[in-house]
Amino acid sequence: MATTSIRLDKELIDKATIMAKALNRTPPKQIEHWAKIGKIMEQNPDLPYGFVKQAIIAQAEKEAGKLENYDFG
Repeated sequence: MATTSIRLDKELIDKATIMAKALNRTPPKQIEHWAKIGKIMEQNPDLPYGFVKQAIIAQAEKEAGKLENYDFG
């Protein structure tokens, strides 16, 4: 993946650093996470945050090969 450097507000970086430490991420990965959520929320304004969060988790599980078949009974 290609990367690039950008200038960000120090307050944003400070907040990202705190959250990153709490969530075992690097500050850049925390900012990427926030950007990803923001993009999804803008594209789907009617979806609640909890649903978006679960969709991101489900995608990660799929990519890790950890999905289980659901029996509709």
